[in-house]
Amino acid sequence: MNWLTNVVRPKIKSLLTKKDVPENLWIKCPETGEMVFHRDLEANQFVVPSSGYHMRMPAKARLDAFFDRGEWTAVATPTVAADPLKFRDERRYSDRIRDARSKTGKDDAVQVAYGRLEGLPVTAAVQDFDFMGGSLGMAAGEAIVTGMMTARDRGTPFVLFVASGGARMQEGILSLMQMPRTTVAVQALRRAKLPYFVVLTNPTTGGVTASYAMLGDVHLAEPGALIGFAGPRVIEQTIREKLPEGFQRSEYLFDHGMVDLVVHRHEIRDTVSRLAHLFMKKDRPRHDAAAA
Repeated sequence: MNWLTNVVRPKIKSLLTKKDVPENLWIKCPETGEMVFHRDLEANQFVVPSSGYHMRMPAKARLDAFFDRGEWTAVATPTVAADPLKFRDERRYSDRIRDARSKTGKDDAVQVAYGRLEGLPVTAAVQDFDFMGGSLGMAAGEAIVTGMMTARDRGTPFVLFVASGGARMQEGILSLMQMPRTTVAVQALRRAKLPYFVVLTNPTTGGVTASYAMLGDVHLAEPGALIGFAGPRVIEQTIREKLPEGFQRSEYLFDHGMVDLVVHRHEIRDTVSRLAHLFMKKDRPRHDAAAA
């Protein structure tokens, strides 16, 4: 009896009990349905190895891959009111902000950093879609303006990795005011004769596309990225017509002159470096030296 109780029964329970497996251990490719081990995906800059599908990339991972040796300094951004309109729909806006901060570990959707790109000082910002869909509110607007002013004051190029669903509705007109504010900051960069490069990632839509995302000197786009103002479904419902295949994807926009280059994520660092050195009239290090 002891043998049945102490050995057989626990063995059966262990076989029937579901083991605790982290939810993000395996990631499913949206294009092919293939399951990819998370560490393999992370090591490949969040690009599915077999299909080449570009998954969303966290802000820190993006900056680590972009700057020399993954070394960069965070640029402090101004603090703004967390819930200026005391907005509430199904939930309080203040609760949504608190949950987003707890989930991502960030204060808001935009991270600004300063570092070197193949030796050239560069200021960069990343819009993180994981923070409330990368929506543009007062904090994100302040971060982008701060990033551009930092680039102007330090005399560096400014690189912006964009991913957003548009303006943040919970902040109303205060959110929409970030569109002209960031546009003014872009003009300040141009008066200083400093280049502004935009990397459009999936998705880039709404008021972000209608402002700073399409005001760069050069627009790069990752493969398959959705880029537009209104979404395809809204457009189809409005005009009551079927849209062309691949409409609003980066390749379609490249064919129609809306973006300058469609660049694989693995080549973005090299491409931006070439552009930055060219615009700043600096000699780029030899490729073998830079790789070392």
